[in-house]
Amino acid sequence: MRALRIFLGAVTLVLGLTWLLLNLTLDGFVRDLIVGVVLAAAGLVLLMPHRVALPLVPTAVITTGVALVGMAAGLLAVRSQLSGMWAFNTWRGWPYEWLNKGATAEMSDAAQDLAAKASWEVPDFLHVLGDLYFWAMAGLLVAAVINKRRFRT
Repeated sequence: MRALRIFLGAVTLVLGLTWLLLNLTLDGFVRDLIVGVVLAAAGLVLLMPHRVALPLVPTAVITTGVALVGMAAGLLAVRSQLSGMWAFNTWRGWPYEWLNKGATAEMSDAAQDLAAKASWEVPDFLHVLGDLYFWAMAGLLVAAVINKRRFRT
């Protein structure tokens, strides 16, 4: 179990730092900064079992809870765009947009009406996994803070 924690911590730390380096100047700077910092911090927590104890059951419960609540809350973030001749798309999810619906029509109003009636789809399962991983690592940080406060002497 310790080897898995070390491996996952190293991979998560590298992912977080790489994410920060690759996205320093792009449009979603604040979102990318948050994602990189959360992943890097969670990687450090996983890499320091001698400094941060993570009891299995409470950590699993907190991590799972935060991951599910975070993904559900992330669906409140909505982005819509009208483009072309005429396409209307709407995306949901934070930090990664993993649900979308859209439509095309000859008039912009018709495209928006058709998109409103369309059903939501998951276009790329990789975004779902990325979103779930981000929220799980945020949950791991919450579990580490709760555990540190609980056993402080």
